[in-house]
Amino acid sequence: MYIERVPNRNSPPAVLLRESYRDGGRVRKRTLANLSHLPDATIEQLRRVLRGETLLAPDEALEIVRTHPHGHVAAVLGTLRRLGVERLLARGRSRERDLVLAMLVARLVEPGSELATARGLDPETASSSLGELLGLGACEADDLYAAMDWLLPRQARIEAALAKRHLGERTLVLYDVTSVYFEGQRCPLVAFGHSRDRKKGKPQIVLGLLCSAEGCPVAAEVFAGNTGDPKTLGSQLRKVRERFGLEHVVWVGDRGMLTQKRITEELRPVEGLEWISALREPAIRKLVEHGSLQLSLFDERDLAEIRDPKYPGERLVVCRNPLLAEERARKLEGLLQSTERELEKIAAATRRAGRPLRGRAKIGLRVGKELNRFKVGKHFTLEITDEGFRYARKEEAIAQEATLDGFYVVRTSVPTAVLDAEQTVRAYKGLSRAERAFRSLETVDLQIRPVYHRLADRVRCHVFLCMLAYYVEWHMRRALAPMLFEDDDPAAGEAMRESVVAPAQRSPRVERKARCQRTEQGHPVHSFQTLLADLATLAKNTLQPKVEGAQPFDQLTRPTPLQQRAFELLGISSRM
Repeated sequence: MYIERVPNRNSPPAVLLRESYRDGGRVRKRTLANLSHLPDATIEQLRRVLRGETLLAPDEALEIVRTHPHGHVAAVLGTLRRLGVERLLARGRSRERDLVLAMLVARLVEPGSELATARGLDPETASSSLGELLGLGACEADDLYAAMDWLLPRQARIEAALAKRHLGERTLVLYDVTSVYFEGQRCPLVAFGHSRDRKKGKPQIVLGLLCSAEGCPVAAEVFAGNTGDPKTLGSQLRKVRERFGLEHVVWVGDRGMLTQKRITEELRPVEGLEWISALREPAIRKLVEHGSLQLSLFDERDLAEIRDPKYPGERLVVCRNPLLAEERARKLEGLLQSTERELEKIAAATRRAGRPLRGRAKIGLRVGKELNRFKVGKHFTLEITDEGFRYARKEEAIAQEATLDGFYVVRTSVPTAVLDAEQTVRAYKGLSRAERAFRSLETVDLQIRPVYHRLADRVRCHVFLCMLAYYVEWHMRRALAPMLFEDDDPAAGEAMRESVVAPAQRSPRVERKARCQRTEQGHPVHSFQTLLADLATLAKNTLQPKVEGAQPFDQLTRPTPLQQRAFELLGISSRM
């Protein structure tokens, strides 16, 4: 018996089960059944049975021995290699270099301690295909610590190579600092200071980050936890000029970093070094008092460039944002009302019949606690006696201060021929890109905090590893922007903006993504983290044939259209 397909003119061919037999000296055939109504898969199985083949169910022929999440590892490791990070670490392959690569990838796909990372790499406890792809074999936490000790002496050379890629003469350099809280007391870098983590009672370290004008991280440095922001500036200036060899750069820092003292003592004396920063509120008020800044200039415009003798050789670009003024007024009113509610509770406690609050010291202690809580004590007049307490707003002072709401002044030494007023403001606003880097480093993606290392060099290397991981993430975000809730057409949004002072506008493309929750290809729009989680479902399976002597083999699951699109945008393959 056999299966034959018979053409049927303009209709689909007929699939017939036939039998051949001999009639005298001739071979004849007869039709036993019409199989045209059966699915193609069933017909093929019947054809194989008629040929004498033995058919097995998939679970009888093969056994899945192990499954490892693979797609997210392939995406990060492939991008890391495409960027040449391997060559930045070391020219030749070594176990230390491979372990550092593993820590970089793990910091993005599954951030954790060195112990957790080592367990995720070990073949017996592997949580992904990462250890197998790098051929690491058995791995312990001490191996990762040794790799960190191997990496740190190479930090200066690697940062110089990154600076050569992303910085150049007369380029903008973004610099900002943050703090990271620490678990323990034994590290010499640890100290108590101004905590941006709002972790009371926790010591900290201070982290400085250098970025290109686009926000690409170039270098990181760790300082003692009690180091003030301005005091970190000197070492970074020397790094850019001496280690990176850049003679002419434009330094962009916030008003707390580039103080008048730092500009006078560290920036102005250096030839070829220019800066962009901003003035604090008291300095802006003095400009008004001296007549250099006339608020009437901004009745019909939101930007003006002025000069003031106190800032020789500098340009002052004054900006007024009405929306910022409204937001500040709303926030201040909320704080004032919250403070009044708490002060009223104290006043009521002094008037109650039973056990009233008495004593100037006790009343003052409670009042001071609430004023310190909301930070608006300067806006109230207080009258505290042994038997009572009264308060009132300083309405005139509040109204006078509100006249500068929405105003900010960008100061720069850059000539107009190099950067005009709008370009200067735009460059200062670029500091938000460094702030985004800190958000990713601290909590969102890389979870640099809290820090548990005890040795100062290990802390420095931990921070440097996180910076390198963010370097890879930064490039991945740019490539994957069409699939993310991010603006992949910022030029269109900038063109819609009324002025550089006005709030940034989102492009029509990102508005459509936010509205439809779908990309142009019809895929769901993701955040960076959820896209990595989706890629992780692309698995690497180890299959064992149920045949004596057969060797196991690996097979990837078929990428979904969304996963295939992600790898196309990254310019890499899912097969490593």
